[in-house]
Amino acid sequence: MTFNDITRGTGLEAHGITNANLIYWTPPTAVLYELIVKRGEGLLSHLGAVAVKTGHYTGRAANEKFIVDEPGCHDHVAWGKVNRPFEPAKFDALYNRMCAYMHGRDLFVQDCFAGADKDHRLPIRVITENAWHSLFARNMFVSATPEELVNHSPQFTVVNMPHFHALPSMDGTNSETFIIINFARKMIIIGGTSYAGEIKKAIFTILNYLLPVEKNILSMHCSANVGPNGDSAVFFGLSGTGKTTLSADPNRSLIGDDEHGWDDKGVFNFEGGCYAKIINLSKEAEPEIYETTRRFGTILENVAIDTHTRRVDLDDDSFTENTRASYPLTHIPNIVKSGCGGHPSNIIMLTCDAFGVLPPIARLTPEQAMYHFLSGYTAKVAGTEAGITEPSATFSTCFGGPFMALNPTVYGELLRNKIAQHNVTCWLVNTGWSGGAYGVGSRMKIAYSRALVNAALDGSLNAGSFEKDPFFGLDIPTACAGVPKEVLNPRNTWADKTGYDATATKLVGMFKENFKKYASHVSAEVAGVM
Repeated sequence: MTFNDITRGTGLEAHGITNANLIYWTPPTAVLYELIVKRGEGLLSHLGAVAVKTGHYTGRAANEKFIVDEPGCHDHVAWGKVNRPFEPAKFDALYNRMCAYMHGRDLFVQDCFAGADKDHRLPIRVITENAWHSLFARNMFVSATPEELVNHSPQFTVVNMPHFHALPSMDGTNSETFIIINFARKMIIIGGTSYAGEIKKAIFTILNYLLPVEKNILSMHCSANVGPNGDSAVFFGLSGTGKTTLSADPNRSLIGDDEHGWDDKGVFNFEGGCYAKIINLSKEAEPEIYETTRRFGTILENVAIDTHTRRVDLDDDSFTENTRASYPLTHIPNIVKSGCGGHPSNIIMLTCDAFGVLPPIARLTPEQAMYHFLSGYTAKVAGTEAGITEPSATFSTCFGGPFMALNPTVYGELLRNKIAQHNVTCWLVNTGWSGGAYGVGSRMKIAYSRALVNAALDGSLNAGSFEKDPFFGLDIPTACAGVPKEVLNPRNTWADKTGYDATATKLVGMFKENFKKYASHVSAEVAGVM
């Protein structure tokens, strides 16, 4: 089919979907804009972005995600709090009711790919009941050319029906909301939530399962960019730690801002767009991302808008602190168009330390790198998940625990081997608090984090002198251009030195307690980092 085809009730029978009304098949952005406005799904903002709201859920519904427990995946999935099992029969019954729900409804279909590398990309289909969710899929995944659409055969399909609700007593869900992955049926079903991030993170979970097992490719929750000399860099980190901000550097070309694979050739983007947090976005501090909020094709999610002037307020958090912009990568002026780069020279592990005791940057040994990768310490930033209203300390393995379907040590071993093979320098960067814990200290200035990261990537920081932190065993640089010397060692920023010592000791204890579950799976050197 061509981009402009609109069919009535045909084409989706393979998914069990029949008797739909109009089916908009891979419509372009302009058509989706018209439909978003016509259907009352959003407002056209000043200068061209479209503003939408997600309703009750303004972040991921972390407790509503399941994986169908079937023979093909049973022995591979790391079952537990994150990867909850779901009965195959319950899935079938719930999906049958979803199919009945779609009778007589207009549907939107996007046929696209997950993965920029043509050797590894996954053909996917995203079926939605809202035009703006179809635009989100079009922004976030890799577009298929008209020629590729002719023979496009999806290997995984997302069916996203936000206004369809589960019945927990009958369906086996925790609530009316659900995100359920079925590897056997190669399908993801989503209902009861309009938060668009569920679509992209469900596909990320799929890739995190398939690529390490089938292709020995490390899947990573990270951003990545390339310097003028062709040197790639990877930035690990959870939402709100600075992956998008720090990788969008005017002096480096962006590969992608959130999800990547690392194969025998180098790193490649899983996506074709960005999904950036934009609360309090500053034109001065983040000019590239700021400009995307004023572009045709960008979706502004839960951003306050004046309904008369159609001007948006990026500082207004009345709907949520987790305001988002979804835009195609081409909205960023300096990108790697192929979505692929070489093997990284540097790895940056980002953390948002709510206790304010980790240094703004520290050099890691290979053993420390694996320890911190498996630990994934950060703070959940307000609004990122339902119910989180202020930063909360957490350990999220591989800096992406909610999306990792396999045992964390699978990803850890792949990372360790690649670091050794390609002689990668690793850094821990704290974009969280300095001068005290959350509520006392202040958030690290973006300008300082940028200066430190730039010095790490250009090699000047590694060539300087370091001092050993007595609590975490980290190597802290003693000087960096553009950053006050006292900021480099966090203890110097605290007025209450005894308070710092006690808090640092407490956090070390939390690291040790959390790492006990990995100790038997790693070397003694890694287990003994703290």
